[in-house]
Amino acid sequence: MTLKKRLITILVIALCAGGIYGVGRLGITVRQNDDDEIKDDSIFGHRETLYLWYTDEALTDYLNSVAVSYSEYQSDVRVIPVYTSGREYLETINQASITTEEVPDLYIISNDSLEKAYLAGLASEVRLPEGVFPMEETFPETAIRAVTYHDKQIAYPFYFETSCFLYNETYLTDWARAQIEAETDVVMAEEELERLENGEEPEETISSESAEEAVQAGLISEETVAERVEQALPRTIDDILAFADVYDAPEQVEAVFKWDVSDIFYNYFFVGNSIDVGGRNGDRADSIHIYNEDAIRCLRVYQSLNQFFSIDTKEISYDGILQDFMDGKIVYTVATTDALSKIENAKAEGAFEYEYGISMMPDVSEELGSASLSVTQCLVVNGYSAKKEMANDFGVYLTEYATDTLFARTGKLPVCDNGDTYADPDKEAFLQEYMCSIPMPKMIETSNFWVELEIAFAKIWDGEDANIDLKVLSEKIMSQVVGEEYTEQYLDVPAEVMEEEYEDEEITDEDSENEGE
Repeated sequence: MTLKKRLITILVIALCAGGIYGVGRLGITVRQNDDDEIKDDSIFGHRETLYLWYTDEALTDYLNSVAVSYSEYQSDVRVIPVYTSGREYLETINQASITTEEVPDLYIISNDSLEKAYLAGLASEVRLPEGVFPMEETFPETAIRAVTYHDKQIAYPFYFETSCFLYNETYLTDWARAQIEAETDVVMAEEELERLENGEEPEETISSESAEEAVQAGLISEETVAERVEQALPRTIDDILAFADVYDAPEQVEAVFKWDVSDIFYNYFFVGNSIDVGGRNGDRADSIHIYNEDAIRCLRVYQSLNQFFSIDTKEISYDGILQDFMDGKIVYTVATTDALSKIENAKAEGAFEYEYGISMMPDVSEELGSASLSVTQCLVVNGYSAKKEMANDFGVYLTEYATDTLFARTGKLPVCDNGDTYADPDKEAFLQEYMCSIPMPKMIETSNFWVELEIAFAKIWDGEDANIDLKVLSEKIMSQVVGEEYTEQYLDVPAEVMEEEYEDEEITDEDSENEGE
């Protein structure tokens, strides 16, 4: 198939995918000859071409439709999305940039790879078209930090990933109603007793044997229940423990709180507010502070949860936990943005019969804050591109003006949204968490930090000394950064005793099952 035929095929697919099929709108003339071969009289006659590379196949239809809409907005430029394997992605881009005429003018990559891209000459500083607002006025601060390298903005923030607190709203609503009902019964009994003590005739009252009867009787309003649910959402880890201690779980509930303790992305919030890897923008080798008292205390809180929520790191996975949540077996968990689409699809298929909610991650304690990790997928203008001005123009279009259908079509949350994506409170909660998150650092010297931190978390969960493990981790990373052996001064951080009401108390799957019997 000739290049011209391939381009026509791509355009037809894009038009169908975008729901705007109509060849007359773009001035395209096609005809079919006797041999059923498609010819083209005028398509792309004198138009510049931008090649956009990406590795996530879920973006294919969306990027094709954006390419078509951009051709209507900028009629002298065409954009051709090119899907390629993620293996050795930057190396492949570099090779294509110096050996082919079809240079990848733009490509999508995660922000933690930006230093490597920039040092290889594959990322150029953003040059906003005239009349476009500065990034600081358009994107959240977290996104700016994610794409900034040594005070230069070298990419456009596109969409993000972070973790949030996912809860079964149906369970919390039922619990809130039961709590209010019990409180109402107490108040009514006290009022009745007072009347009897005063010699008054007893009043006829409506029984509130169930929350539903209380609602129908006007004793409990839906607004009151919603307020109680909001109040019940945990602000700290201690709040989760306190709830687990009093919660009368339904029979099917196997765990009050369960998350993937084997994956650093779901664990990082414990130490995110206490350690520093690369400074504000994750690009400074002289700003690494891993081993400190607050981080040690946070990891000890993390370790203590193993006695309350029995979770075997060898038997769990994120997908399995999310499925358990959808099956009604878990009240609280930690989830990434993919949970939104998976749960909604399950609801549509009748496989999820509950209501759910998303809130920001709880703090480690009243004194120790938390912060989730975030990864920002960015659009980069290739330093080898000869069409940087056009590439920058498309970069603004894709990341600022064409994101209104990004989630609906791909399940990915845009950094900048000109539609109504964040009118949904669950999606808005993810955006709020992202805005408070720690962007993945860019430094090549610390690229193995996440693997090493995940290993340290696993050891600490299984009972090893959090102080020693964090010290060893810091010394290993710092040795890589400074290029010679590095030793941390030992910090004597006294172990804190857990609150008495939770001491020696274990909340396990088996306990929950027994409660339901």
